Amino acid sequence: MRREPIDPAGIEWTRVSPKYLRVRLVGWAIGSLIFLLIFSVPLVLLLTGVLPRFPFLLAWLLPAVVVIFAGWRGLLLPRQVRAIGYAERNEDLLVRQGIFFQRTMVVPYGRMQYVDVAVGPIERALGLCTLKLHTASPGTNAEIPGLPSSEGARLREQLSARGEAKLAGL
Repeated sequence: MRREPIDPAGIEWTRVSPKYLRVRLVGWAIGSLIFLLIFSVPLVLLLTGVLPRFPFLLAWLLPAVVVIFAGWRGLLLPRQVRAIGYAERNEDLLVRQGIFFQRTMVVPYGRMQYVDVAVGPIERALGLCTLKLHTASPGTNAEIPGLPSSEGARLREQLSARGEAKLAGL
């Protein structure tokens, strides 16, 4: 994983599964298709004669903008998935994501209230899960998507145990 200026020194990041890209691509394709259908309505109505006074250029421009935006988003998806990672340290868990707007979040084990593992239908089919870390402050809740199911279960148990140990010391 490429080192970024906001990364703490000496951290070895663990990437999420490359299969997670398929999950994101399915969501991207469905969302893009829905937007294309919605923004193509004026063009269909113009071509069928229902709205003959609708501006011709605007009717073609709306779906074209959707296609361009969807294409750009589709090109970024592989890099976005590669930018997601996590690192376990003695006192906390680091979670990293983002290409343009990068974010590295530090979640202390003692602040974790509970650890949740969620699986959607596409993730389940690919053997993946999403680990969610909940703290007292909603601003420090973290999420690690695209983990292999076995790694998600292991991480959930390990983080829960570390959280209990740190909380007991207070």
